[in-house]
Amino acid sequence: MTLRDITDRIAKAENNAGRAAGAVSLIAVSKVQPDARVQAVLDEGHRIFGENKVQEAAGKWPDFRSQYDGIELHLIGPLQTNKARQAMELADYIHTLDRPKLANIIARLAQEIGRCPELFIQVNTGEEDQKAGVMPADADGFIAECRALDLPVRGLMCIPPVDEEASLHFALLAKIAARNGLEGLSMGMSSDFEKAIALGATHVRVGSAIFGERVPT
Repeated sequence: MTLRDITDRIAKAENNAGRAAGAVSLIAVSKVQPDARVQAVLDEGHRIFGENKVQEAAGKWPDFRSQYDGIELHLIGPLQTNKARQAMELADYIHTLDRPKLANIIARLAQEIGRCPELFIQVNTGEEDQKAGVMPADADGFIAECRALDLPVRGLMCIPPVDEEASLHFALLAKIAARNGLEGLSMGMSSDFEKAIALGATHVRVGSAIFGERVPT
């Protein structure tokens, strides 16, 4: 599988869903990937990347940004409050806003720094104990809280349970977003991004299908 294969599949899924060409952004998930693989994808012209850990992103992306114009960095892993400042200084988007304490810290830091990444609120659509994210029943209230803090909430994000039909979770996320007037939907990974696109995804997160299997650390 190559970057071109994935972009072709996204274009086909957009067309099949009756959506405009280019409606979906491909986030190339570069976590735990050697720099040489990431550079190869940059050399192909791709500029939208996702990282799970702030520390790894900080060790990788300032150098790449000095070499390549137009990089858009998305943080897609759980965010600890003590890493919030560094995350906000590094990233263009944060996909894992999931609790009031983090929202308040981001709001305060945005005033100090003078900028704030675009934000996605993570919804735990499967209500899994081990997974981050606001519960679906609490999502409307949390969205309102974040808006009251004047945070730039772009949309919602989810990671469906591995043993359930992903489309059910994508549909739930889309429903919550629609009733709250949010257009962004960060959903769909290597195994299910076409289903996500059919249900309105604006951002899909694909890693190993582009870069190859991750290198253990």
